[in-house]
Amino acid sequence: MAATATETGERKQRGGPSVFFLHPDLGIGGAERLVVDAALALCARGCRVQIWTPRYDPARCFSETRQLDVRTAGGWLPRSILGRGHALCAALRMVFLALHVLLLSGEEFDVFVCDQVSACIPILRLARRCKKVLFYCHFPDQLLTKRESFIKRIYRAPLDWLEEYTTGMADCILVNSCFTARVFKETFKSLSHINPDVLYPSLNINRFDITAPADVVSIVPNRKRFFLSINRYERKKNLVLALEAFHALRGRLDAQEWRDVHLVLAGGYDEAVKENVEYYEELKARATTLNIDEEVTFLRSFSDEEKIALLSNCVCVLYTPSDEHFGIVPLEAMYMRCPVIAVNSGGPLESVVNNQTGFLCDPLPTQFSETMEKFLRDPTLKKRMGAAGRTRVLENFSPDAFTEKLYQYVNSLIQ
Repeated sequence: MAATATETGERKQRGGPSVFFLHPDLGIGGAERLVVDAALALCARGCRVQIWTPRYDPARCFSETRQLDVRTAGGWLPRSILGRGHALCAALRMVFLALHVLLLSGEEFDVFVCDQVSACIPILRLARRCKKVLFYCHFPDQLLTKRESFIKRIYRAPLDWLEEYTTGMADCILVNSCFTARVFKETFKSLSHINPDVLYPSLNINRFDITAPADVVSIVPNRKRFFLSINRYERKKNLVLALEAFHALRGRLDAQEWRDVHLVLAGGYDEAVKENVEYYEELKARATTLNIDEEVTFLRSFSDEEKIALLSNCVCVLYTPSDEHFGIVPLEAMYMRCPVIAVNSGGPLESVVNNQTGFLCDPLPTQFSETMEKFLRDPTLKKRMGAAGRTRVLENFSPDAFTEKLYQYVNSLIQ
């Protein structure tokens, strides 16, 4: 429905469309990176932007959130019940957040942008003059958890139905890759008539260009040649593959070569998230079992300065998740002229070019370690692949292209 003259006049007085992002937990991760970049992009195009979330702690968020108008509501609602029911609690928190924004915030809005949890969409559709809703699907939530028991399947059945039904109520649906678009149609059978558009995440290049790197010596001892893994401390990220590949590399090197290499596991970590705490301890125990604990550094919730220092100095990045829906880390690495060894499935198939900007391997320690050895034996390989990676990011994942496409989607909803 076209905007009325009155609505258009109101938007001009406010300085552009009002776009409100609703996100379940503004921490550190690929989804949060996209939300922050999208908010910054729309601000740059003159939109009035707010991010609403039940939980926001500036100390455990991307630094750019301090440039944005971030509001909170519903943080008092539990994230889980005795360590269970995370999906149900997330849905309830987002429903409450939507009700708060509509009924208690006193704000004017034109478009809502939601991601991860779609349960709030029916509430947002109740807004006066039926404001538009854009839903960004990183990946169907129902595919992110295992159904190991009959009780778990019973518990998840209504939540899976709710996710599919409410996702279909969005006025516009975007996905982060062609891989996710295919999984979307395979998973949400009743939405097979919908062809979601692909909007690749972009890389906030300025963040890498203007941030001064930290001293890498304070992280990696004796300036050893080190491999780097960047991912949240979650089991689905399969960080144990990096440990086992590094252990397998030991058998390919002589004693002196082994003394000169190191592995850094850097990842988002939140003590309030039980899985982060448990998996961190599991990984440390696994490193001890493999007898490589002295050659591995575990870094939790690192700063932008530390990330840039690590990317600038590592041999290459090990990206271990299988069927990752997209993954921003390969883009960050390639922009910093750092090759990537990634699993040959999911989003990396669309971001990493095999044998040009990195290598795509089966999720096996032997294949990863064989490829890691190539970089140690041929120092020119990193330089060659690094240059190709940076060019690929600038040509295909630039912030300018992302900003323009997102702004056009917002405008098309308003008009």
